[in-house]
Amino acid sequence: MMTKVTQQDSKQYGRPDDAKIIPFMKIAKPAAIFSILITLASIFFIATKGLNLGLDFTGGVSAELNYAQPANQSEVIQALDKAGFKDAVVQTLGSNKDLLVRMPVQEVKVEDLNNAITKAVQLPNNAAEVHKVDSVGGQVGNELYVRSAGAVALALILMLIYVTIRFEFKLAMGAVMSLFHDIIIIIGAFALFQWPFDLTVLAAVLAVIGFSLNDNIVVSDRIRENFRKIRGATPREIVDIALTETLRRTIHTSMTLLLVVLAMMFLGGDGLHWFSVAMFVGVFVGTYSSIYIGTAFALWRGLNRQDFIVQVKPEFEDEIP
Repeated sequence: MMTKVTQQDSKQYGRPDDAKIIPFMKIAKPAAIFSILITLASIFFIATKGLNLGLDFTGGVSAELNYAQPANQSEVIQALDKAGFKDAVVQTLGSNKDLLVRMPVQEVKVEDLNNAITKAVQLPNNAAEVHKVDSVGGQVGNELYVRSAGAVALALILMLIYVTIRFEFKLAMGAVMSLFHDIIIIIGAFALFQWPFDLTVLAAVLAVIGFSLNDNIVVSDRIRENFRKIRGATPREIVDIALTETLRRTIHTSMTLLLVVLAMMFLGGDGLHWFSVAMFVGVFVGTYSSIYIGTAFALWRGLNRQDFIVQVKPEFEDEIP
C-alpha cells in the first residue's frame, strides 16, 4: 500500500514528523524595525548624554585601603573631603575592611600623595593601611580611550575576515552588523543610565563580542550544512530549520553564562559589578542579534544554496567552429 505524502510531510525535508520548525524569519521585518529604532536611540543617548567615563579613561588617582575594622564608605569620603581630596569614590573590595578609593587627578607627587592619603583616611579608633597608590594622568587616560576604540574596531575587522574565509561574505557582513549592534546597545545603556564606563566594562564589551560571534558561527555552520544536504527548500526555510536546530544549544549556552554573570553581579563585589551588568545586557542582546541581525541580514542580501556549493568548471571547453 502506498503512503500518501501530505503537504506537511513534504515540508519536513527529511526531518522527523514530530520535529517542529519554528518560523523565526516570519517576524524578521518587525525585528529589523525594532533593531533600527533601538540602535538609533542608543546613538542618540551616546551623542547627547555621553558616557560616564571612569578614571581609567579620564585620568585620576586610585588607592587600596585596608582597615583594622569594617569602615563606612561615607565616613571615608568625608575624611578625604576634609583633607582636600574632592569628588572621591569609595568601593569595597570583597569586604568592608578592604576599600578602593578613586579620585580625580591630583597636583601632587606620587610619594607625597601616598603620605597625604594615608594621613587623610585614618578614622577614629580604626587605623588604615594604604597598600597601593596609582596615578593616571589625563593624557594617558585619553590615550587608553583612543586605543580602546581602536581595539574594538580591529576586533570587528578581524571577525569580518575570519567569517568570510570560513563561511561566506554575506554571513560575515551579517555577523559584523550583529556585533556592532551589540556594542552600540551596551554603550547606549551605559550612556542612558550614566553607569560608570571603565576598562572592566570595556573588557565585558569585548567578551560579548566573542560570545555573540560564537553564536553566529554555530548558526552559520548549520545554515551551510543544511543548504548542502536539503533540496527543494527555500532559503528562508533553510534558515528557520538551522535556527530551530541550534535553539537548544543557544538556550543552554546563554542560561549557563547568565548564571555566572548573576553570581558575579550579586557576589563579586563592586569591582565586578559593572562588568557583570554589561555582560548581562550583552547576553540578551547577543542572543537576539545572532538570529534577527546576522542571519536575517544575510537572507536579505540573497543568501542561497549557490553560495555554499563549489562550482566545478570544465578543464577544457570544446571550441565552437
